[in-house]
Amino acid sequence: MDVLTDLLHRARARTALVRQLVQRPPWSVAYAEAPALTVMATLGGPASIRVGREPVRLEAGDIALVTSRDYTIADDPGTAEQVTIRGNRKYLPSGEPTTEHWFLAPRTYGDGLPGAPVMLRAAYELHGEVSDRLLALLPELAVVPAGPRTGATLDLLAAEVSRDEPGQDAALNRLLDLVLVQALRAWCAESPTPPSWYRALADPGVGEALRLLHGDPAHRWTVGELAAKVGLSRAAFAARFATLVGEPPLTYLTGWRMTLAADLLRDTENPIAQVARETGYTDAFAFSVAFKRARGVSPSDWRRTVAG
Repeated sequence: MDVLTDLLHRARARTALVRQLVQRPPWSVAYAEAPALTVMATLGGPASIRVGREPVRLEAGDIALVTSRDYTIADDPGTAEQVTIRGNRKYLPSGEPTTEHWFLAPRTYGDGLPGAPVMLRAAYELHGEVSDRLLALLPELAVVPAGPRTGATLDLLAAEVSRDEPGQDAALNRLLDLVLVQALRAWCAESPTPPSWYRALADPGVGEALRLLHGDPAHRWTVGELAAKVGLSRAAFAARFATLVGEPPLTYLTGWRMTLAADLLRDTENPIAQVARETGYTDAFAFSVAFKRARGVSPSDWRRTVAG
């Protein structure tokens, strides 16, 4: 399993609320306390997105990945905010709640007039410590320019959004996952500072080692075994891994195990000894020492804290 697939799977980036806005200008919608990751795309016309102070123009087919909890989308940066969405409630600029909406079809809002641009928006609810690693890939706003690969997927997604047929949610989630993966690939490939492991995936030896570590993190890996698996000498493999990933193989593995352990402690009631075994430790005491070194608290204290 490659690193990006593992992150997306474990962060539970699989179910999202998908909506589309079909609205003639002027329009402007602010989002407050939004979910951790939002994917947006413009179809048939430009739009604007503002995170912080500086607005960014989105051309037709562009995809915006937003990790900020507060942002505004509009037809133009100069359009005043007309409504704020907070949670499941809508508020006027005065702060008064409103029930007014522009419902057109399933998952579709706006006036629906001919020639109105379409804004697709999907909000992902991510989960746990693994999601922090996924979100660390991105700034508060990452814009991926339109391209033929993402364009074809966006067209399919837009065609499905307003339908209401059996299996609709499954179809939407799979198409949206494809949009997200394509956008993340494009962002990492073009970013001047991509995550080190992303560059390392292209290396035959180190990329295969990363896949092995993520495929079976509980295995009692050694540097020698990993080197043999990828066909390199122990010294050459260790040096190459550290250069490309930024840390030695077993240091990387320990960090990933601690991330998995933190989520197991949060999400399950499994005994500490079982969590230790599931993350590659046969000795619960050794696991507790490693966890406290990584997180600053014991596993049991961590569990109590996140439960509270």
